[in-house]
Amino acid sequence: MRRFILALMSVLVVMAGCAPNYNNEEEIVQETDEAEQVRVIAPSYNISDEEYKVLLTENEGFDPGEARGVIVDQIANRLDINELETGLMRHSKDVFDPDDYYFQSGQYVTDEMIYDWLERKMTDEQVEQYFEENPDSRVTREELQQGLNPPLSDDEDEDAHRDNPKYLSHILEQNYLLKTEGNKVELGGVSIGLALKSTYRFQTEPYGPYYYEELSDDEIMKNGKNIAEKVLQRLRQIDALNGVPILIALYKQESHSSLVPGNFIAKTLVDPQNMKISEWEPINEDYVLFPSENADKNHYEDASRMNDFTNEVAEFFPNYVGVVGKGFYIDDELNQLKIDITIEFKSQAEVVGFAQYLYGLVIETFPNYIDVEVNVKSPFRQEILLNRNAGKDEPEVHIYQ
Repeated sequence: MRRFILALMSVLVVMAGCAPNYNNEEEIVQETDEAEQVRVIAPSYNISDEEYKVLLTENEGFDPGEARGVIVDQIANRLDINELETGLMRHSKDVFDPDDYYFQSGQYVTDEMIYDWLERKMTDEQVEQYFEENPDSRVTREELQQGLNPPLSDDEDEDAHRDNPKYLSHILEQNYLLKTEGNKVELGGVSIGLALKSTYRFQTEPYGPYYYEELSDDEIMKNGKNIAEKVLQRLRQIDALNGVPILIALYKQESHSSLVPGNFIAKTLVDPQNMKISEWEPINEDYVLFPSENADKNHYEDASRMNDFTNEVAEFFPNYVGVVGKGFYIDDELNQLKIDITIEFKSQAEVVGFAQYLYGLVIETFPNYIDVEVNVKSPFRQEILLNRNAGKDEPEVHIYQ
């Protein structure tokens, strides 16, 4: 018991040391498009030179943005949510250098706007019917037709659904701010991620069965680009967004049950005040599950390494539960590999011994030009974290106590 109390006190001391201390941070002023001044906190330290410093509000800490929570209503797969957010930030670094820009969640595209834009555009007949049924409505025709998904004349017609699938499922906004004279920051650029379905799921009647329509890559790309043009024009109507560069990236989702996320397929940078997109840059990224048919067929060498790694783990620990790998490819080259291993340990000595074994196995199995992360878990908690950054010969290992 005394040992547990001492350990708990140590944890509390560490947590106290990690708690935000705004007295040591830099207070700066953010000027909004409404000529208001908002005091925000710029962190003095950063976890990595490659990451953005995130602006904090003076009283509330992290600012969740104007559309907080919308994404979880629109995208079912948590892996897609994470990749859309972090991937958009990754591509933003090519345009908005983390050395110069601060990150802030989207402040201009509201949740109401997003929900309206994700709807289907009404047909002329549906608009007329609305006004007939709501003669006193003050809603304008333009407001009724804000939806960016294709119109659908008959919601009970299966063929109509298949011919007019919903493509757009979410719009993510990220803001990037520049520090100016007088200890102020101003909006320097905006990134927009458009999440596009790869499978359209629909019903033709309440509580009826679900139908599925697979969408081709060409369909997704074509419709994504058309939607992006309309989104750009609407963003430019917001005063604060008219005079800044806007990065728009198209993201293709995976199925809601997929064990790996989808990927970005194209992006474009639009100069300040431009209302049209001139050209798109294709993005060749992919997440691959190991083991899988896709891995064996398209990435045989990496699949073989992963299979050898799995077999070695099985020989060392015959009662292991499973080994699963997730590889991230850029331009068909393996860039990052995350491995999850689930094992039931009988003692702490087993944990230490297995960590030592993994250390050598990673060095021997995987080339050092890729990032490798290995998470070892028992049924109840994380036991080992092993990480080796690209370019390093030896990994770092942490054993949880």
